Amino acid sequence: MGHHDKWLLLTSLRGYEKVTRIADIVGERELRDLTEAVEQHRDNLDPVSFDLALAATVADRDTDIWGTGLNYLRHSDDLETQQPVSGPGSYLRPTNCLIDNGGHIELPTQSKRVTAEAELGLIVGTACKNVSRNNWRSVVAGVTAVLDMTAEDVIRENPRYIPWAKGFDTFCSVGPVLVTLDEFSDDTLKSVRIATLRNGQTIASATPSDMKYDLGYLVEYFSAGRTLEPGTVICTGTPGAAVINPGDTVQAVVEHVGTLTHPVR
Repeated sequence: MGHHDKWLLLTSLRGYEKVTRIADIVGERELRDLTEAVEQHRDNLDPVSFDLALAATVADRDTDIWGTGLNYLRHSDDLETQQPVSGPGSYLRPTNCLIDNGGHIELPTQSKRVTAEAELGLIVGTACKNVSRNNWRSVVAGVTAVLDMTAEDVIRENPRYIPWAKGFDTFCSVGPVLVTLDEFSDDTLKSVRIATLRNGQTIASATPSDMKYDLGYLVEYFSAGRTLEPGTVICTGTPGAAVINPGDTVQAVVEHVGTLTHPVR
């Protein structure tokens, strides 16, 4: 965990020796207790070296990962389709597709056109259901970067195949850090720039202010009638997709949050 520009080993804190899941520390009370424990014992905690370029995913391997489709006009144009008007496109993806930062994206033989898409991710901190749009911040622990891959030719053939087209191994990266929501005011968060880069070139970029369905709406939408458990990831849509091929390097860059970098093979 990061503290005053230093990285500290969470398991070196008394009471946290066996913590392995992000869901166990992202609740409002859990984060408050953790902050108090770090402040109390900070003089006895040695900083550790930590390479964000190789950081493990911040998504738990047993969590739900909800995705938002066509939330930016540019991505709708990418797919030559209209943005949905009664609510965002949505899908639930398996966690077997998760990879750590720096890991290779493996292109499946079942697709001839795979795209990579940078997104802002929300991580739920409190078990919740039927959250109102105006109270979304009360249940979200923080934000992260997401790189989301899609077998786009499959989607073009039939939009009903979205979960299948996004569930291949290595098709999702979440991280490399979680930045707690108290670091952002509403206005600051709306201006965070999200960019998809391929081989160092920006393919698309935008900010949450460009979303058709804002962050509060998305939390309300995905929690409607169903319980979201702590650690649940909500991917909020991409400003635009980059077609990727073997030998490429693709990045998701979320300003003030983090960068995910992945070679393709």
